[in-house]
Amino acid sequence: MKIKTFFYALGQGIKNLFRNKGYSMASIATISACLFLFGVFFSILVNFQHIVRSAEENVSVTAFFNEGVTEEQIQLLKIAIEEREEVGSVVYVSADQAWDEFSKDYLGEYTDGFLENPLEGSDNLEIYLSDVSKQSELVDYLEGLNDVRKVNRSEITAITLSSANRLIMYASLLIILILLIVSIFLISNTIATGIVNHSDEIMIMKYIGATDFFVRAPYVFEGLLIGIIGSLIPVYLTYYMYIKAVEIITGRYSILQNLLNFLPVDDVFQYLAPVSIIMGVGIGYIGSKLTIRKHLNV
Repeated sequence: MKIKTFFYALGQGIKNLFRNKGYSMASIATISACLFLFGVFFSILVNFQHIVRSAEENVSVTAFFNEGVTEEQIQLLKIAIEEREEVGSVVYVSADQAWDEFSKDYLGEYTDGFLENPLEGSDNLEIYLSDVSKQSELVDYLEGLNDVRKVNRSEITAITLSSANRLIMYASLLIILILLIVSIFLISNTIATGIVNHSDEIMIMKYIGATDFFVRAPYVFEGLLIGIIGSLIPVYLTYYMYIKAVEIITGRYSILQNLLNFLPVDDVFQYLAPVSIIMGVGIGYIGSKLTIRKHLNV
C-alpha cells in the first residue's frame, strides 16, 4: 500500500466512524463490554489456576522402603525419581526425623517412655508432583521398584485438582468463543450500515476505475479503529478494578489471605493487556472483512 493511499483509507475510515456515530458507538460499547467480561473472567481464571497450582505443589506421594535398604540406596533412588517429568521435588525423610516431627506435633513432653524409635525402618521419600494429573503414572513406577514396599498417595485430591483444571479450560474456551461471535456480529452490522449508506459512492468509484482494494480499505480501517478503541477502554477499567478488588478483599476479609493468594496486577496484565488489544483488533478486522466480502460486489 502506498503511503498516500494508506492515509486516504485511514482518513475515510475515521470519517465513517463519525458518519455512523450511533452504530459505531454501539459496536465500541459492545466490544468493550465483551472484552471487559473477558478481562474479568481472565483475571479470575489465572488467579484460580494459581491457587490450584499452589495446592498441587502440596500434593505428594510417599514411598516407603523394604527392610535392609540403606540410606545410600535411597539417595540413588531419589536422584532417579527427580529426573522424572511429573516430579517437582523429592525430600528424603529419615526414621529419626519422622519420629522427631511426630513426637513434637502429637506427644510434646511425653516421649521419655520411648527407649527406641517406634518408627525405625520408616525412612521414606516425599515426592511432590509438578503435574498432579500424572500421579498414577508415578505410583505405577514406584510400585514397580524392588526396594519399595508401600506407596501412599491421595487419589481423591489428585482427581479433584485435575478435574478443576479441565473444567477451567473448557469453560474458558466456551466463553471466549461466545464473546468473539457476538462482537464480530455487531461490528458486521455497523460496517454493513456504512456500505448501504455509501452504495452510490462506491458504485461511482468502481466506474472511474477504483480497485477492489481501494474500495475495501476504508471499511477495514473503520473496523480496526472500532476494535482498537473498544479494547483499550476495558483494559483500563479492568486494571483499575482488579487493584481495588484485591485491596478490598485483603483489607476487609483478612481471614481469606491464607486461602486466596492473589497474583500481582502486573503479572496478570502483562498477558491480559496485549491479548485484549489483539482480540479487539482481530474482531474489528474479521468483522469488517467478512461484511465487505458479503455486501460489496466488487
